[in-house]
Amino acid sequence: MNEKKLNGFMIFISLVLCASLALSGVMLYSQRNTVKAIEKYQGIAEDVDKEDDVTIAGTYTIKSTLNISDAYKSGDTSKLDDNDKETLDMAKDIISEVITDKMTDFEKEKAIYDWLTAKLKQNTGILTVIPTRIGDSDNPHDVLKYRSAVCVGYATTFRLFMQMLDIECKVVHSSDLTHTWDLVKLDDGWYHTDCYMDSESNNYQNFNMDDTRCSQGHDWTKEYFPAATGKKYNYIFSICEELKDIYAIPKWLTNAVISKKNVISCTFKKEINEKNENEAQFMVASLVNQLDSGDKFSLSYDWMLNEKSQYVLCFYINFYNDNLAEVDEETEQKIFKAINKAMDEYYSKTAVG
Repeated sequence: MNEKKLNGFMIFISLVLCASLALSGVMLYSQRNTVKAIEKYQGIAEDVDKEDDVTIAGTYTIKSTLNISDAYKSGDTSKLDDNDKETLDMAKDIISEVITDKMTDFEKEKAIYDWLTAKLKQNTGILTVIPTRIGDSDNPHDVLKYRSAVCVGYATTFRLFMQMLDIECKVVHSSDLTHTWDLVKLDDGWYHTDCYMDSESNNYQNFNMDDTRCSQGHDWTKEYFPAATGKKYNYIFSICEELKDIYAIPKWLTNAVISKKNVISCTFKKEINEKNENEAQFMVASLVNQLDSGDKFSLSYDWMLNEKSQYVLCFYINFYNDNLAEVDEETEQKIFKAINKAMDEYYSKTAVG
């Protein structure tokens, strides 16, 4: 083969190799995009080391609202658009309703938690077969206007209130990017608070948790977010009562149910140790088995250790139908009279005679 033909052949081979490599690169890129699309669809996602502009469940994005909280603190709303101004007005009304100047940061935080978990309804959005969203449910504007929220909506709205009240707060996302909640900083450290998980139960089960407690039901990038080591404002510990021994549990729990308390906790003068822990477990399990009615309320419980390494027993009581609207006695009688009359006519017309 002469030199001219050899050079032409080498150029041809080079072009073939380049085309092959380009095609391989396109195929590899396409494969990667396909895998990412499948993972996104399946809810599998790569964790990210940032707080805002993170997409949850492939749909809802965590967005900063510092412009609104800054406007609230400065009194200058000139840089806000109409949507943000409406958000600010709604948030200000709620703050004036539930917050007073004499409150501590913890009391302010609890007041906002109480409002969010009582007033908002969970919206599962695209996670249901038929979407039930009104608005987007993932941002403070739509959450406060329509009183419906997905987890991102709860978390970003809670953070907005904390920032307006000068309480440091971060939105945390789960490692698989399917859930969000908050980290709030009080005077003795950071705490996890998940309003979404406690919504409509208001039982403080996910309120002001440390990392150990939160890790029982949540997973997140611990290297990026600050460690939650606070103990003093864990609500379960702050309401703790001291019982004589485990034999005081039945009366204590039944009184709480009668009083319609959502959460109670206790320690014991006669401390629980390795010798009597089986006895304590048997007492609690037997009591729950007897008392859990199934139709009026449900019971769950936890054993925890406080900062003194004492066993703390906590009961969470979820009452059913507590979200029904309340009316006065006269109206209630009229309503039931109308219902009963209609049902009597219905059964008389549909009875098989």
